[in-house]
Amino acid sequence: MGVRAVRGATTVEADTVEAIDKNVQELVSAMLERNSIHKDQLISILFTATPDLHAMFPAAAARALGLGDVPLMCAQELSIDGAVALCVRVMMHIEDDRARGEFHHVYLRGAVGLRDDLPD
Repeated sequence: MGVRAVRGATTVEADTVEAIDKNVQELVSAMLERNSIHKDQLISILFTATPDLHAMFPAAAARALGLGDVPLMCAQELSIDGAVALCVRVMMHIEDDRARGEFHHVYLRGAVGLRDDLPD
């Protein structure tokens, strides 16, 4: 098995526990479903959040999906002028033999278009 990475991002409408929890769960679920990734394939998941998000750790939303035994880490995204606000990004590391180009990176809500160069 090779190690692969799948990317994704979403935005939230407000810096609240409810909004972050709902949208991060939606994103992680979509990444798993669109790529037919089983929980046992997960190596780790890295979450970043823009500096305007403080209400909760995005990883807590993933734990609520039953991913508590997967290593999860959160970090703060760089504060760049003009960057998408209220944004959570995800990099999911998995064990899989598919080629990189076979994965579907998932960008939802206000994050659509962040990486138009990646296959959807």
